[in-house]
Amino acid sequence: MVRGNKADLLQRLKKIEGQVRGVSRMIEEDRYCVDVLMQIAAIRAGITKIGVTIMEDHIRGCVTSAIKENQGDRHVDELMDILLKFVK
Repeated sequence: MVRGNKADLLQRLKKIEGQVRGVSRMIEEDRYCVDVLMQIAAIRAGITKIGVTIMEDHIRGCVTSAIKENQGDRHVDELMDILLKFVK
């Protein structure tokens, strides 16, 4: 469950949606490859920022609570699994 500022996260996602539509248009219009790649880099950076924000929220909320309740091992294992997928 996301505990942070949902409105901010949703706004960031809407911006990324617009950027993805923009990249589609750029490709349709045969725009310069470097310009397209720059937009893709911006999209990736935006997605990464959202993921890091949600991950921080998860660590500070769910994982911290689980550790306090002596159920940390399972949550830490789960966190490590998702971290490995996130950094690929």
